Amino acid sequence: MLILKSLSISLSLAPLPLPHTRAHTDLYMHKFYSEAYVLSVLEMTCIHLEFNQQYRATGRGFVVHHIKFAENYRLYSRSHFVKALEVALLLIVYIAYGYTDGGAVSFVLLTLSSWFLVISWLFAPYIFNPSGFEWQKTVEDFDDWTSWLLYKGGVGVKGENSWESWWDEEQTHIHTVRGRILETILSLRFFVFQYGIVYKLHLTGKDTSLAIYGFSWVVLVGFVMLFKIFAYSPKKSANYQLLMRFMQGVTSILLITALCLVVAFTKLSIPDLFASILAFIPTGWAIICLSVTWKKVVWSLGMWDSVREFARMYDAGMGMIIFAPVAVLSWFPFISTFQSRLLFNQAFSRGLEISLILAGNKANVET
Repeated sequence: MLILKSLSISLSLAPLPLPHTRAHTDLYMHKFYSEAYVLSVLEMTCIHLEFNQQYRATGRGFVVHHIKFAENYRLYSRSHFVKALEVALLLIVYIAYGYTDGGAVSFVLLTLSSWFLVISWLFAPYIFNPSGFEWQKTVEDFDDWTSWLLYKGGVGVKGENSWESWWDEEQTHIHTVRGRILETILSLRFFVFQYGIVYKLHLTGKDTSLAIYGFSWVVLVGFVMLFKIFAYSPKKSANYQLLMRFMQGVTSILLITALCLVVAFTKLSIPDLFASILAFIPTGWAIICLSVTWKKVVWSLGMWDSVREFARMYDAGMGMIIFAPVAVLSWFPFISTFQSRLLFNQAFSRGLEISLILAGNKANVET
C-alpha cells in the first residue's frame, strides 16, 4: 500500500514542459486527465486495501511451489486485476476518442508507464509463479479454476472451493454505513465511461441531449433481460427445458437479424457496436458494485440471484482475459525453460527440467 501511495505522489509531482501551440495544449490536457484518472485508481486501491485488510498466508523462506491460477485470482482479483483492467479500459478509450495528435510512437511514449502498470498488475503473479508456463500445469490450473468458478456455495463451503463462497467473503468489509456510502461514491466513476462514449457514436451525431443517455439505459436494460433469458436454466420436466432452449434459439436468431437490419438501415456502424460494448462493461460492473453495497435492498427486491450470476460472468471474463496469454505462452516449451532460468539458478533449473521429464515418463509407464 505504501508503494502505491509513493507511486501516486511521484506521478503527481512529475513536471511537464510548457506547451507552445494549441495542439500541444490539447495533448498535454489529455495526458493530464489520463494521469489524474490513473492516480485516482491508485488512491482507490489504497482505500480498498485499507478497508479490506486481512491476513494472507504467503509462507516464509524459500519454497518452490506452484500456485494455482484460481488461488492467485482469488488473492489479487479485487485489489489489482480489477484496477488494472479499469486503467486498460481508460487507455483504450483514450486512443479511440481522446488522442488525436501524433502517431503511434507518440501515443506509446505518452502511455508507456500506464501500460506497464496494467501488465504488471495483471501478469506479475503468473510470470513469477514457478512452472507457471508448463503446459500440463496450465491445463490442471484451467480445470481447477473452472471447477471453482462453477461450484455452488453453501453452508460450510470455503472460499477456496467455491466462487460463490469467495464472493460472499469479499463483501465482508462493507458492513458499516460509512463503508457503504464510500463504496457508492467510488462506484459512480464507472458511469462516466458510458456517458462519454454514448455521445461519440455515429448514430447520435451531434445530438447532446439527455434523451440519448436515457436511451442508452433502455438498451442496457434490454441486454440485461437477454442475459436473464439465456442464463435461465429450468429444473422442471425435459419438455419444458426443450421449449426453453427453443425460445433461446429463436431469440438469438431474432437478435442477430435485428442487429443486421439496424446496421444496414440506420447510422449505427460496426465500430459503434464495439463502442457500445466498451461503454456497457464498466456500467455493468458499477451496477454489481452498487448491488453488493446495498445487498439488503437488492435481496428484498428478489434480484440477488441475478446479480450473483451477473458477477460470476464478469469474473469468468476477467479470468479468461488473464488466462488466455498464459495458455498461449504455455504452448511454447522454451517459454517455460526461460522462466525457470529467470527465477532460479542454472543448477536448480536443470534439476527442475529433469524432474519434469521423469514425471512425464512415470505417467507414460502408468498408462
